[in-house]
Amino acid sequence: MSAPRAASPVLDRIRVGSAPDSWGVWFPDDERQVPWQRFLDEVADAGYEWIELGPYGYLPTDPAALRDETARRNLRVSAGTVFTSLHHGPDVWDKTWAHVSEVAALAQAMDAKHLVVIPSFWRDDKTAEELEPRELTPEQWKHLTTGMQWLGKRVQDAFGLDIVVHPHADTHIDTEEHVARFLDGTDSGLVNLCLDTGHYAYCGGDSVKLIRTYGERIGYLHLKQVDPDILADVVAKGTPFGPAVQQGVMCEPPLGVPALPPVLEAAQELNVDLFAIVEQDMYPCPPDQPFPIAERTRRFLRSCGA
Repeated sequence: MSAPRAASPVLDRIRVGSAPDSWGVWFPDDERQVPWQRFLDEVADAGYEWIELGPYGYLPTDPAALRDETARRNLRVSAGTVFTSLHHGPDVWDKTWAHVSEVAALAQAMDAKHLVVIPSFWRDDKTAEELEPRELTPEQWKHLTTGMQWLGKRVQDAFGLDIVVHPHADTHIDTEEHVARFLDGTDSGLVNLCLDTGHYAYCGGDSVKLIRTYGERIGYLHLKQVDPDILADVVAKGTPFGPAVQQGVMCEPPLGVPALPPVLEAAQELNVDLFAIVEQDMYPCPPDQPFPIAERTRRFLRSCGA
């Protein structure tokens, strides 16, 4: 007689959601993306209660209209997302704030508490053209950490939101070394991390180790996996992020790495409420592809206790 299967842990501090990214949405408007109404219908039908705004302008930017559309589907907003180039120093602060304030105002109006901040790409995600050096100079690192602290303080003061910085492939905050350097150079009262498990694995990082080492800095999660065989090919050939996604480097859980149950259990052990937003990069994709994956992923996460 076989031993009974151990029950999944209760992950009651983890709030699961999804995002337009899991529907192949990368841009405010693109003919290869599903209409926003379809995304909202399908994300709700797949069993999610929380969503992110996605690229600003994809979902309605009028708060009253967006509140009506989300409320009708029993959806709530966890965060907005912005891209920044703060390593360029104070000269870009005004331009950065003009964009950030638009997204933050909509996130605040939707009762979200977070703003996900993604560093700009050092190479073009389609052509592989190197836009700037892969490594920052010491001065640029100082600009990056100082600028993020400036942004965190201003977003808190103006909108009551916490910024969570998203390590991302083909940006300057990517590897374990760079993430640690960024965290060690910033104040936890102003800047914390959105740990994207897929991007961190893509760049060679260990999500469980990061959670256990820098637990107090983990403010938000993106749940994602990479296909290790495709990743090995991407690394060997130096493939940029966009074409790597088209190869299928980001795959459906639980088919890739890292294993998500240990990540979720480590996050639960922090004993704080955390959003865990599913994101499976797959731009562009056929319009009928995302929904079945989203349903299966939600069932899988329930089987993990989330």
